[in-house]
Amino acid sequence: MRALSGRDPATGRPLTVTIADGRVAAIEPGAAGEPCWLTPGLVDLQVNGYGGHDLNAPGLTAETVGRLARALRAAGTTSFVPTIITASEARIVAALRAVAEARAADPWLARAIPFVHVEGPHISPQDGPRGAHAADQVRPPDVAEFVRWQAACGGLVGMVTLSPHFPGAPAYIAALAASGVQVAIGHTHASPEQIAAAVDAGAVLSTHLGNGAAAMLARHPNLIWAQLAEDRLGASFIADGHHLPAETLKSMLRAKGVARSVLISDAAALAGMPPGIYDAEIGGMVELREDGRLSMAGTPFLAGAARPIACGVAFVASFCGLTLADAVRMATENPGRFAGGRGRLRVGAPADLVRFRWQPGERDLRIETVLVAGEEGELSS
Repeated sequence: MRALSGRDPATGRPLTVTIADGRVAAIEPGAAGEPCWLTPGLVDLQVNGYGGHDLNAPGLTAETVGRLARALRAAGTTSFVPTIITASEARIVAALRAVAEARAADPWLARAIPFVHVEGPHISPQDGPRGAHAADQVRPPDVAEFVRWQAACGGLVGMVTLSPHFPGAPAYIAALAASGVQVAIGHTHASPEQIAAAVDAGAVLSTHLGNGAAAMLARHPNLIWAQLAEDRLGASFIADGHHLPAETLKSMLRAKGVARSVLISDAAALAGMPPGIYDAEIGGMVELREDGRLSMAGTPFLAGAARPIACGVAFVASFCGLTLADAVRMATENPGRFAGGRGRLRVGAPADLVRFRWQPGERDLRIETVLVAGEEGELSS
């Protein structure tokens, strides 16, 4: 048995969590003067890469998936969803096989990765909402292709993001939902009516709402209002301070409500890397600044997200008018609902825990300890 102490963000009071056999055995009052916070391990539903490890590069291997997972764990992320973006079917299938191979070879990875998120290729072909996805690989939804994805990875695809503007989108969404796969709306130019039809068919989430949309929208109606107002949809948000300004994110979180909001990193391979100029597969020559802004070098245009989800927690708590407890909830329990009930600190739950320091106004969590099933393990890539 071992114990870990820290303050509860909800009450500010110190707790001591006792761990036995990889699970939380007891939660009791801790000693006064505890300087750190203690929360469930962070759960990230959208990770494209981190620490130089790219899930969407050609030739993805199981070893790369493992190195990525260890790098994320050091940053406080104990569960993550590998996200494969728009590409040829052959490339998507190859990436899915690599993730499945990694999980099969390592029980810890099988625990850390609940499923795979395929973002695309059934998205808007238009510049703007398509984002950095390859225009020549955008295609309509096809249940037969989805079946081939699942056959390649043993049914590991658990979430698909698409644009519901396609005529066949409702039927596709209904088919995936009937098979237990969660469907999200994103990278879209769909009308409010098409969004409503997607939700009626079974869509449950908006992917990085406010991004993956046209630069200019009608004041009303538009696809952002339609998704914010739809109470049957949860919504994920990139809270890095670059994809959504603080006042925009604050307003969106108020409209959607904490209970239906999820923080994601949408991290690219250069996330967690030192500042500098890089030659990236997506975006070409890109600049990673000290503050985590990743942009095409010499331009104001973003080239992906480059901060772990821990930074999103700090940003929301510091600059969006929400408590640390609410910010943590949006990066633990709320995404955990999409991943089998993870991200909760309670007796009997797996002892996936993060102990960190943070003060209001800070843009990052200073990670002190990360436990996965009660063990610290290797916290470097």
